[in-house]
Amino acid sequence: MTASHSSRPESNPFSTRCVRPGALPYFFPPGETIDSVLERLIANDWRGQILGPHGSGKSTLLATLLPRIEQHGMRIILAELHDGRRRMPETVPLPWKARPTLRHPCSTAAPGREQPLSTADPPSILVIDGYEQLPWWRRRLVQWQCGRHDVGLLVTAHRPIGLPAVFHTQTDPATFRHVVARLLEGQAECPTDEEINRCLERHAPNLREALFELYDLFESRREC
Repeated sequence: MTASHSSRPESNPFSTRCVRPGALPYFFPPGETIDSVLERLIANDWRGQILGPHGSGKSTLLATLLPRIEQHGMRIILAELHDGRRRMPETVPLPWKARPTLRHPCSTAAPGREQPLSTADPPSILVIDGYEQLPWWRRRLVQWQCGRHDVGLLVTAHRPIGLPAVFHTQTDPATFRHVVARLLEGQAECPTDEEINRCLERHAPNLREALFELYDLFESRREC
């Protein structure tokens, strides 16, 4: 390893831990803020969709938005659906599923029909990242159940799925360069502007794939 390399941190600034949702805030275009997104969600009774192409920052926006939703007293129920996931994970505590209850010794209700001891739960919102992984009939069922039980619903998708639009994620060279500059803060050696632009041209609008290519580029130079 050369002397110039020895002063650099060992970690790759484009590694998964650096670019995963929540590691960086979502960078909004002019005229948009996290508050404007939240206001649209509230105005639609906590129902909405975040739309955008694959790799355009929908999950990152969610990670930025969820703490603000919690500040409004909402209980968040998060479900992350990856490629091939055709149903809701069993570990997601859906509000309309039966909850464990304690049977009072003097109860006359039939076993299994008791009511929960407390119904003073905070208002809930079901957040589904990757909503379109579900078949259409499961999506309909989820929306119906949320409406029936007065549960909010916020989803991410690549195309409209019948909920009010609260934000459209978009990719452009300025945003990509902003993200890259933030990741490269403190680095002694950086990709050139030409290399960064080529990565975006090859993968646009998928910023995630462009960042993966920069990871490989950074690794190849570290090994020299």
